[in-house]
Amino acid sequence: MIRIGLGYDIHPLVEKRKLFLGGIEIPFAKGLLGHSDADVLIHAISDALLGAMAKDDIGKHFPDSDPKYKDISSIELLKIVFDLVKANSFKISNIDTVILAEEPKIEPFRDRMREKIADTLNIDKNDINIKATTQEGLGLIGQNEAIASYAVVLLEK
Repeated sequence: MIRIGLGYDIHPLVEKRKLFLGGIEIPFAKGLLGHSDADVLIHAISDALLGAMAKDDIGKHFPDSDPKYKDISSIELLKIVFDLVKANSFKISNIDTVILAEEPKIEPFRDRMREKIADTLNIDKNDINIKATTQEGLGLIGQNEAIASYAVVLLEK
């Protein structure tokens, strides 16, 4: 059995927050606002995994109304989602993602992100692709007011 999942997340950029993407801290003047660390890449991957298993979404599993998830690392949430993947006898075949951001540039951090995600999900980093693009100055992302991410995963049983 093969299952495909799609995930998406967006958070606004604000001052006085650290920026986390792909499970790593990225030096930048702003960070993403959210109940957790607001890592849009990890949230999109988590949602894609949950979607492929037909297990709702991260909002249902980790509601922002629950104080135990306040400021939690999104990597910790991904670990819980991965436990569901294993419990449902799935294996991650590959993950393909795109980050939409004007700044910061993603390239210098791409390999570290892939390694962190691969370590968390116990897969080869070559099974994870992270792309980045800008919005050419359009919309909230283009005005450097938000960062978003899409993820697609393929699960096999």
